[in-house]
Amino acid sequence: MKVQKPKKLKKGDLIGLIAPASAPEEPFKINSAVKYFESLGYRVETGENINKQLGYLAGSDEERLSDLHLMFKNKEVKAVFCLRGGYGSGRLLDKIDYKLIKNNPKIFVGYSDITALQMALFAKTGLISFAGPMPVIDFAENISSFTEENFWKLLTSNAKPGRVNLPDGENLYKLSKGIAKGKIVGGNLSILTSLAGTPYLPDFKNNILLIEETGEVPYRIDRMLNQLKLANIINKTAGIILGTFTDCNELDPEKITLTLGEVIDHYFCNIDKPVVYNFKHGHIKDNLTVPIGIKVKLNASRQFVEYEESAVSN
Repeated sequence: MKVQKPKKLKKGDLIGLIAPASAPEEPFKINSAVKYFESLGYRVETGENINKQLGYLAGSDEERLSDLHLMFKNKEVKAVFCLRGGYGSGRLLDKIDYKLIKNNPKIFVGYSDITALQMALFAKTGLISFAGPMPVIDFAENISSFTEENFWKLLTSNAKPGRVNLPDGENLYKLSKGIAKGKIVGGNLSILTSLAGTPYLPDFKNNILLIEETGEVPYRIDRMLNQLKLANIINKTAGIILGTFTDCNELDPEKITLTLGEVIDHYFCNIDKPVVYNFKHGHIKDNLTVPIGIKVKLNASRQFVEYEESAVSN
């Protein structure tokens, strides 16, 4: 699949907001996010159905899909931002008009549950998307300057980003040495495992796998990593970048368990490909934006990741 880069975002461009998964728990934050984007010189259009709710979904599958399609159809919209994750993106994958999206490539942003859409769009259209901050989760109030700067730089400049710097002088941890190059693909672990065996997961052969997770105890992390291993996904990759595993420790002191660290070590310590841990991407305030599908260099021996190309075109 030929990779497609969306055009870079410029002041005055129109940003579309949609809710393809769950509804915002605090709807007033939509307005806060809109004001933030407008304060930076962008225009904003909200999807027709973003205030709908159907249980844990932001409206029916048809309503959420309609907003996604309308934003990609609208020639004036230059970027589509997902309000939040939650659950529900995966229900849209067999209903999306991928030809429409392939013919109208544009910036697409989200993370967590949005991983399902990002994997499907890359697999079916080659579109580079952005695993990065979302309007009601991150932009509505007190976004960290680290997250903000990193995000806008990637969306608005077609310069090669180069080596990725972590916040507060933190470092990557080497779990298995070596150097690898490939396209970076992946995202939320539970979403990746839910797509295993479907046509909506891109090929990981000779690429760099990114994994992050939140709110899953060690045995569940173990089960999901084992599934990726048995599905031959881990073995196919050229290298692995482990992001942040937030709130993934067993809280019950009475429960006999392996630690998160022991589970991670079991799958990734000293395997025959480079692996790093502590890449600052995931459910955290200081969150690195990751352009899904660009070429990266992973040097585990020297503990750095480098974005080798821009994620946007002129």
